Amino acid sequence: MAADKMDIDLATALDNIDERMVEFTAEVDGDEYQFGVQYAVLEALSGDVPEDDAIEMFTRFSDTIGEAGLVALRRDDSADLIVISENDLE
Repeated sequence: MAADKMDIDLATALDNIDERMVEFTAEVDGDEYQFGVQYAVLEALSGDVPEDDAIEMFTRFSDTIGEAGLVALRRDDSADLIVISENDLE
């Protein structure tokens, strides 16, 4: 998969506190995928540990998360939930 743009549906963002990630839906090349971005990514981008502000952090860094999401999608586009980790940050 060589997609270069991800359209994140910010309205779908859900803070999954138990799994320590923000889950969301995004469209890539006309296909919809379910993603989860780990709190560790939000912390790496913001310099702060997400507490009650994970969704706000996710929204603030959505462009960078979208780029990392494309890296994660290339790694495994068949998973039910594609998890974005720090390793996906470029």
